[in-house]
Amino acid sequence: MERIDQRQDLGAYAHGAFGVDYEARIDFAALREERLERATARLAESSLDALLLWKDENVRFLTGLRPQIIQGKSALLNGCLLKADGSLVLFCSGGEVDRVRNVMPWIEQVETVPIMEARGLIAGTVEEVIAPVVERLGLDGAAIGLDELAYAQVQELNRVFPSVTLGDGDAVMQSARLVKSAPELAVMQEACAIAEAVTESAIAAVKPGVREYDVVADAMHTLYRLGGEMAHLATPFVASGEHMSPPNRFASDKLIREGDLVFIDIGAMWNGYYADMGRTVICGEPNARQQEVFTAVRHALAAATDAMRPGNTNDDVAAAVREQGAKGGFGDSFLSLFIGHGIGVGANEPPYVGEALPGAETVELEAGMTMAIEPLIWVPGVPGGGGVRLEDTIVVAEGGGASLTRTAFDERLLID
Repeated sequence: MERIDQRQDLGAYAHGAFGVDYEARIDFAALREERLERATARLAESSLDALLLWKDENVRFLTGLRPQIIQGKSALLNGCLLKADGSLVLFCSGGEVDRVRNVMPWIEQVETVPIMEARGLIAGTVEEVIAPVVERLGLDGAAIGLDELAYAQVQELNRVFPSVTLGDGDAVMQSARLVKSAPELAVMQEACAIAEAVTESAIAAVKPGVREYDVVADAMHTLYRLGGEMAHLATPFVASGEHMSPPNRFASDKLIREGDLVFIDIGAMWNGYYADMGRTVICGEPNARQQEVFTAVRHALAAATDAMRPGNTNDDVAAAVREQGAKGGFGDSFLSLFIGHGIGVGANEPPYVGEALPGAETVELEAGMTMAIEPLIWVPGVPGGGGVRLEDTIVVAEGGGASLTRTAFDERLLID
């Protein structure tokens, strides 16, 4: 849904994160309505009558709820039920209910639920909280899609609603979230601007005698100072020197030394949308092998960006990356992980690029899809480390992908 009063350049760059009276920026009320309409349309096209959702990104997408997140428990804290006619009910932690009723007037019905983990509390919640909602909405005997639940929740839903058919609701939400609208891209641009500042703070902290933890500390200060909600990663990724060969994907107390490659991957979330980016820099002067690896990865990222155009597939993007790696002599040196992933209200979401595990899907790219492309090549035995990753958040566009993240690459590491 494109609004006629929308700026023509909305989403083309970061306009500013404040609310102001002198220009039109992001209309978050309209964005919430647009997302709900999109999800409802996808639901109506499916074989399901309703969605019962608990994943952070799905609940945020439909309701706008920004809750307290308890590490390791997030999909057990807050949920929502969406009916194909647009009826929406929010289930949230007792710690959120009073605030939600006070500051989220667009949510007409909110119900209190416990952490959905203890078996007795799950049973009581399904019987006394969820069941009355299902009955009121006329969903007894309906097909309800689920996303991420504890198995005990599924068992209790089957017990309390024997006539209800449970199905895959996450596929519906993935479809609704796949192509970003102009307002969504505008939010992601702001998230990217914060992520760039976070990355620049981390780069500025790199010097001999500094710990990886110290780099993260400076970066996270910038994240929160600029209004970021959280990093892209729960475990901010700063790895230096031999910690990138193979990659240690979390920061530690390792001291950064002269000649170390230092990789930084922290990112940012702003108003529910993520920006993911990574830069590898050198502490001091690089050696020739480090330059060779960096140059191969830089060319691979550029080739992937160019391949991100409508009509190509995620496999085409992966092939472009691997071709450049092979040209540099590093065809067998990629990290055994996907090369890229979708991004939006989900930090990592389908489609995936370069996933080599069984069941990987081929997806045709459409304008407005957003993906984080992150080739990583590492070779052993290089003093100061021989591992390099470079990452940008990129939107699929005619003529080739457009990078939403702008932080410069370390030219000292580039051969040509």
